[in-house]
Amino acid sequence: MPLRNRHRAVALVATGLLLIPPVPAAVALTATLYEAEDATISQGTVDSDHAGYTGTGFVNYDNAVGSSVEFQVNAVESGAHALVFRFANGTTTDRSMTITVNGVAVSQSFPGTGAWTTWRTVTVRASLDAGTNTVRAAAATAAGGPNLDSLTVDDDAPTIDWSRAVVDSTMARYTPGTLGGWSYTRGLYLWAQYLVWRRTGEPRYLSYIKDWADRFVDASGGISQSFNNLDSMQAGNVLLALYRETGQARYRTAAAKIRTRLNTYPRTSDGGWWHSTSDSRQGQLWGDGVYMVDPFLARYGSWVEADSFTGAEPARQLEVYWSHLRRTDGTAAGLLYHAYDEPGGLTAPWVKPSIGNTNGVSWCRAMGWFGMAVVDVLDLVPATHPRRAALVGILRDLVPAYARWQDPATGRWWQVVTEPSNAANWTETSCSAMYTYTISKSVERGYVDASYQVNADRGYQGVLATLSVGGDGRTNIADISEGTNASDSLSYYFGRARPVNDFHGLGAFLIMNEQVRR
Repeated sequence: MPLRNRHRAVALVATGLLLIPPVPAAVALTATLYEAEDATISQGTVDSDHAGYTGTGFVNYDNAVGSSVEFQVNAVESGAHALVFRFANGTTTDRSMTITVNGVAVSQSFPGTGAWTTWRTVTVRASLDAGTNTVRAAAATAAGGPNLDSLTVDDDAPTIDWSRAVVDSTMARYTPGTLGGWSYTRGLYLWAQYLVWRRTGEPRYLSYIKDWADRFVDASGGISQSFNNLDSMQAGNVLLALYRETGQARYRTAAAKIRTRLNTYPRTSDGGWWHSTSDSRQGQLWGDGVYMVDPFLARYGSWVEADSFTGAEPARQLEVYWSHLRRTDGTAAGLLYHAYDEPGGLTAPWVKPSIGNTNGVSWCRAMGWFGMAVVDVLDLVPATHPRRAALVGILRDLVPAYARWQDPATGRWWQVVTEPSNAANWTETSCSAMYTYTISKSVERGYVDASYQVNADRGYQGVLATLSVGGDGRTNIADISEGTNASDSLSYYFGRARPVNDFHGLGAFLIMNEQVRR
């Protein structure tokens, strides 16, 4: 069915079409409405048997994967826009769809609305080109898509504070008591929320962080953690933040337990801290591990008590890990393998002796953790630090490698970075946010050439494309890999689950967004 380009100016807020979280102010915008029945329909019919639609009807998708409605959307200027889909889904099954904008795809949930006469909206953020753009909404499951009434596109992209929107949405989903236990994922997220608090001064943001930490830290600073793996140390950044902002000695006392543990924490023969002391991981270095402990130790020295240990070890650890994990082969040079095992495979089945006892796979998030750790530690060491030049040198290898492997279609990076042509691979959101953060800060600080800013810009737009606003007004971030162990199997990494709003992605998004918006 040819597009007749019938559209009407509507005020999104006035009609209730744009649902956003409560804190960002709703801005009345003139927008363009495209009726679904006027678009190009594949495997569906135009029906009018359920009340409440606009125009002359709605599209009833065939129950088939790939059934679609395709719109030709005009934009006056290139940039971020809100795409608001009005739909009804009378079933209890999520009729998820793949929303594709000029060939860039993102998954979107279309949950049940309670009845076929109950219409709701979901909002997808997308970057449109000036002129004509193709927007396609295709069914992702055999159940087909929901009944689709219309697509509304704003002519002027609203200014929304996406950091506040994500924080507000997360706080609405979880009380501090239900946020989860002491873990690096919660530590990452709450550190990121702390950065948002530092900018906004919103009192409830800091109170929320404090209420979570107080579940684990008693009045005298006691904390029931053994800190026998690096992951368990990452949330120590939350303790440092609270000590810095409240001055309460108990947070310093709790953080000091991590600092003291590092005095005797086991190392490889060249001084790298083991990822874990568990029997199966002794002697292993994972790219993830540097972010779990090095920025914490540098901050401890900067904010609590400096000594030769806090001054030297963070940079030293980064260099040791880099020496074992970095790749030097062809176009992959400058990337890292996920993990290294000094014992040579006595307990690690993934070891490849031919490539330095590594696992032989460049997993995206491990390299994201590593890049963030380097730029964060550089923020905390003085200009005269003897290892500073070496850390900058690492970034001058790492950032060009990031740029070389960025997906040109989406601006994001692949779950296994070096396997873009593998049909099982997929672009992952948390690492894409981490790379964007690292590149942006590296350009800002002058560690790398300013030409890499284009990679940060493309990465930012690619990550924003995975963010949407659901019918409940809360943000959703998609395509985030769940927690991942080391393996030598590509299929293992390809097959990781992708939970929406996983805390790896929420935290990485906020850290990136706070950097980029500056």
